[in-house]
Amino acid sequence: MSAPCPSAVVPAAPTRPLLEVDLAAVGANVRLLAGRTGGGLMAVVKADGFGHGAVDVARTALAHGATWLGVTGLAEALPLRAAGLRAPVLSWLNPVGADWAAAIAADVDVAVPGLEHLAAVAAAPGRARVHLHVDCGMARDGAAPATWSALCAAARRAERRGEVEVVGVMGHLGCAEDPSDACNARGRTRFAWALETARAAGLRPVHRHLASTAATLTDPRTHHTMSRVGAGLVGIDPSGTTALRGALTLTAPVVSVRQVPAGTPVGYGHEHRTARATHLALVPVGYGDGLPRAASGRAEVVVRGRRRPVVGRLSMDQLVVDVGERPVPPGEPVTLLGPGDAGEPTATDWAGWAGTIAHEVVTGLGAATRTGTRLERRVVGAAHLRSLA
Repeated sequence: MSAPCPSAVVPAAPTRPLLEVDLAAVGANVRLLAGRTGGGLMAVVKADGFGHGAVDVARTALAHGATWLGVTGLAEALPLRAAGLRAPVLSWLNPVGADWAAAIAADVDVAVPGLEHLAAVAAAPGRARVHLHVDCGMARDGAAPATWSALCAAARRAERRGEVEVVGVMGHLGCAEDPSDACNARGRTRFAWALETARAAGLRPVHRHLASTAATLTDPRTHHTMSRVGAGLVGIDPSGTTALRGALTLTAPVVSVRQVPAGTPVGYGHEHRTARATHLALVPVGYGDGLPRAASGRAEVVVRGRRRPVVGRLSMDQLVVDVGERPVPPGEPVTLLGPGDAGEPTATDWAGWAGTIAHEVVTGLGAATRTGTRLERRVVGAAHLRSLA
């Protein structure tokens, strides 16, 4: 629990909780991912770039090998255009009543998962660029197989009328994090069938994309003309097969330290009692800042180059660290999360402690920086970026 961390580097003392975003790490991940796909790379910057800043991550990705950008709703797509990004953008999760005219005016491609969406998009002024979306076995977004032929036929009629241009077909795999799962073979087969059906209807989709991060890294059969990578941009590999670099580091200063005897209860519910006389350090970060409360009783942080346990329940604004026999002074820097270079916990570690996924951890932390009142956000590694047309 308290073994020294390898190559430990004590960070500069923070004056408040700080979330640092390393765009150099994003760039390195993009280069690796672009080199692993047989087609193009779409950088998915949904959820504010997985909490890392959508515009920053988008610019970095385009500078290092991505050629497309992807988001869910139009509310995420239009700010990319407002920031001056001119690369192709796809938005794939919108209600039927979305502002399709705004998408067309901003030159944003949109996904069409059914006949109702197609009719709404086709009725908008201008000619929309659409990617027909097929359900490849997840029973969520995308057209069900029973409706796919009708959707393709209707899309072809809308093309002839000049209302839409079908430029892509897309799907998503439900089990790509486990390459051996039979779900993936069924998904590949359904996607192949969907492409054949689209071609039989007279459609000629230039862009065909099925793979997200895990499939991009593990299954070349899913690559087609483009892969959609989101989590991998920021260092998360759901398949656990590839060493990507985490791009977030969370630090905070110790607020106060107290010496306590053995048997001292800590935090709400007194779920933890100290096993021996020790020192407890209070750190001003909690679940209100995006740390998962479910990690209570299991999480660790780094203090003076050593892993130390977080004891008691995580509170909304604070947590308590058992720092052992020797006290640390108020203001002492604590590293709660990082890429793991100095033995500090990673987003994957926190996810394991909380029984969740790293995606949830990083997006939660990123959300806490948006008002500037919870976590301070600092971007580093951006000197190489330029405005991209």
